[in-house]
Amino acid sequence: MVVFPSNKAICERLNGMPCSTMRRHLARLVEAGLLMRRDSPNGKRYVRKHGDGRVAFGFDLSPLYCRSEEVARAAEAVREVEGRVRRLREVVSLMRRDLAALAEFGEDIQPGLGLWDQLRDKAALIARALRRKLAIEELSAYRADLEALLDHARNVIDGPETEEMNTNGASFERHHHNSNEESIDLEPALEKGGAAAGAPDVETDVPFADLEEADTRRVPKIPLHLVIAGCPSLKTFYQGDIRHWHQLFDAACHVRPAMGISASAWEEAQRFMGPEQASIVVVAMLERFAHIRSPGGYLRALTSKAAAGEFSCGPMVMALMSRRTAA
Repeated sequence: MVVFPSNKAICERLNGMPCSTMRRHLARLVEAGLLMRRDSPNGKRYVRKHGDGRVAFGFDLSPLYCRSEEVARAAEAVREVEGRVRRLREVVSLMRRDLAALAEFGEDIQPGLGLWDQLRDKAALIARALRRKLAIEELSAYRADLEALLDHARNVIDGPETEEMNTNGASFERHHHNSNEESIDLEPALEKGGAAAGAPDVETDVPFADLEEADTRRVPKIPLHLVIAGCPSLKTFYQGDIRHWHQLFDAACHVRPAMGISASAWEEAQRFMGPEQASIVVVAMLERFAHIRSPGGYLRALTSKAAAGEFSCGPMVMALMSRRTAA
């Protein structure tokens, strides 16, 4: 368990790390008790054989071996926390976009209220905060603030009592004009050129974009209540309220593992579709789950179409609505 590489060999294996930096890291490992020094009389690292035996001078790896399970558990805990932070950051980003959209919508239907300016200012402040690396406590605080503001804004717009959503043909007539009832199934129609061709049911979210990474997400124009009306099975597996896009994202995250969709397929779908459209796809797949042989493979196929600019989530929802109407 004693190894005896030279400083030069260690630095080369670390892709040319400076020797001073390498020595500092080694000192910290020794201080943490993960390595032990077995120094020779002259301070060099080497091995010397005496008949059938040998004596090695260098770094003793036995403490690292003995604590390998502890290190693995600590690494898993760090990965879990990082995953929670990443998911919470995504939810806060979606909620911030919901807030900005509600402010614009509220200004159109009830102009003159100072509330809409306050909501826009809050959305802008949080967008700037998201450029930094935030701790989970800060993200949780932002989420709580946004939840309160979103509920308040929705109550001002809709009233405290939410009426039953109208899901007849008139409520989605403008989204239905480019769909073929006889040919649409769960498989979405392909739109040549994607965004370049001006797909009618998505829009690019430009205001308040995070500067940390390029914001290529597309926000569906299709009303959220149509998605919920077309996917009633979701209520069986997710008991929370779904009044905003970030809540649909929460629901999709909740049902995704039970559907057999891997985390990598889900993250790839979010990357190319955007979190809102990826969430629509997952809940639409849940509605037709019995007819999908491989949900993970199906999602990856749709993600490939989205990456090529040939994906639209609108026909999926319209197909489900048509099935419900026919039934």
